[in-house]
Parts: sequence; C-alpha cells; structure tokens
Amino acid sequence: MEKSKVYYTDFRAKPGEGMPTKLKRLIRAAGIDQIDMESKFVAIKMHFGEMGNLSFLRPNYAKAVADVVKELGGNPFLTDCNTLYPGSRKNAIEHLYCAWENGFTPMTVGCPVLIGDGLKGTDDVEVPVVGGEYIEKAKIGHAIMDADVFISLTHFKGHEMTGFGGAIKNIGMGCGSRAGKKDQHSNGKPMIDQDACRGCKRCMRECANNGLVYHEETKKMSVNEKNCVGCGRCIGACNFDAIEFENSAATKELNCRMAEYTKAVIDGRPNFHISLVLDISPNCDCHPENDAPILPDIGMFASFDPLALDQACADACLKMAPLPNSQLSDNMEHGDFRDRHDHFENTTPNSEYKTCLAHAEKIGVGTREYELVRMK
Repeated sequence: MEKSKVYYTDFRAKPGEGMPTKLKRLIRAAGIDQIDMESKFVAIKMHFGEMGNLSFLRPNYAKAVADVVKELGGNPFLTDCNTLYPGSRKNAIEHLYCAWENGFTPMTVGCPVLIGDGLKGTDDVEVPVVGGEYIEKAKIGHAIMDADVFISLTHFKGHEMTGFGGAIKNIGMGCGSRAGKKDQHSNGKPMIDQDACRGCKRCMRECANNGLVYHEETKKMSVNEKNCVGCGRCIGACNFDAIEFENSAATKELNCRMAEYTKAVIDGRPNFHISLVLDISPNCDCHPENDAPILPDIGMFASFDPLALDQACADACLKMAPLPNSQLSDNMEHGDFRDRHDHFENTTPNSEYKTCLAHAEKIGVGTREYELVRMK
C-alpha cells in the first residue's frame, strides 16, 4: 500500500488569522473539497467533554469544520454516542445538557447536535465488519450510520487504557452504541447490583431473550444466565446504574475490537479525519476532570486515512520533551521508573496502543506509512 498523505500545521497564528480559519485552510489543503457533499447528511463525530473536564476541543473548531461542510453544500451535524459508564452523558437528555453547558449548541457551532444512538443508547444498527477477527457485526449509533459522509474531529491526548485517544478511539469506541461499547470493553454477561436496582422492569422491556428475571419477593431483578446473550441493551435501559459487566477485555483485545469498529463505521462511504494535538492530558476527556498536559501543544493534522493520522500524531508526540509538573514527569522522576522509551506508556505503564495500529492496518483501515505535508 502506498503512503497516505497527512497534512499538518502548527498553532502559530498570522496577523488577522485565528486558529479556526487556519483549520479551514488545513482541511481544504488536505482535500476535503474532493468529497461530494451537495445535499448530503454529514456526521461530524467528536467528544463534547464530560462535565468538569476542560481539555476537550473548543466549539470554535467544530464550527470551522461545520462551516466548510456547509460551504460545500452539505448538511452537517455534530454527534457522539452515549457512554456505557455512569456520568453526565449516559443518555441523550443528560448528554445534550452536557454538550450545551460545554458550549456546543446550534448557535455556537452552526449546526444541530444529535446523539447518535438515541435516548437510552439503544438506537443502533448492526454493521458487518469485513475481515473482522473479533467482531462479526458492530453495533453503531443509527444516526451516524444514516449519514452519507463521515468526518471525525478528534482531540488527540493520552488514555489510561489505550495509550492515547486518537482518531481510531474517537471513531471505533465513540460511534459504538452502549451495547457496542460493551462489545469492545467487556466479555461475558452482566450482573445486577441489588442495592442499586429499583425493580422498575425497564431493563426487561429491552431484553429480547428472556435474560432477566423479576423477583416479587425482593422487588429486584436478576440475570438469567442461561438465556442472557450479553448484548448489553439492559445497561442502556437502566437509569440507576444498577447493571454492569464483570469481566473486562484485556487491552490488546480492546484495541483490536476498537479497530474493527472503526472499519465498520468508515467502510463504503466518503470519510475524512482531523486531529488536534493540544492540551495533551494523560487521560480521556470522559473523566470529570483533566490533569496537566504531559506534552506541549503540537498542531493540527488532517487526512483521508485515520490510521496514518494516528501514527503521524503519535510520532509527533514522541519527538517532544515531557512537560514538568505532569503525570509523565512525575513518573520519570520516581525512584523505580523503568523507561519504556514511549511517552504514552511512560505516562500510564499498563496502557498500550501498538496492537491497535497493527490490527487496524491488518484489516484494511489504512496504512501506518505516511507522507507528512506541512502547511504554514
């Protein structure tokens, strides 16, 4: 496979030109104009940030991308899917309030904000993974799969499990419905916290396999292990965070599943990818806080190839010197520090990202070989 082109520009500003305008120039230079968007629905997948977190991308960047899409005749919408874990984004109502409070409204970004997997995270569509080894059919948010064109807008930063959160993480994990996120994160079947269960039976209405039992004597639910297929839809139905999965997938398997979900999202339709490498916090924007950046701000990257984009962003990060007073520098100063010669793995030693990139290349998401094209 020939090298993919990845376009890059730094955060230097010319007089009279701010970062949103520079981002518009970058994505046009990278070829976004080649996509036929006339009267097409265009999903712009991003992360709106958990409440309390301040390292997520500013809405100004999202507006810049939406403006270009509209200039090309498209009908853009910003989107993300609900989270599997408790927090302020586990259903569409709370998710939208969180997005609005973090500055993402139709007035500020110039387009609608839609939650891709519906009210309770159960509105998904099963998408075959061509060449998949771990996932036969990915469960993707319905609105995202209904779009004619797919664009990812990613805050590239560290991640406590996958080493870094880049385009593949934003697409693969982010576009999965709550059941899809379960597919990637967990193995096995759910368990019900009896103290948290209210016995409301909402989970039973979502179960198609008689996998849940209501007990009159306790007014609580339990899992029928024989019938349960582990689909995870009961998690989306529970408003009380009473249902969770016992077994977590190992990082390597999680990485591979995430790559396969990414392939399901982008296969067969025009797609384009943007990553901004700034505020490089050690953990995901899903946290209700953000620690100090581990590396300096680097720049903005764009490509038609999400894998090449992730590789280029990671390579750029590995060339930088760690910032003081950060999780990375604290680890490096610790007495028993073992240098892994990788900023992300030195930040979170139990994390790992190389299997994700290797598997993504193996199944045809893209290539890790790239040509970096610099734009002033």
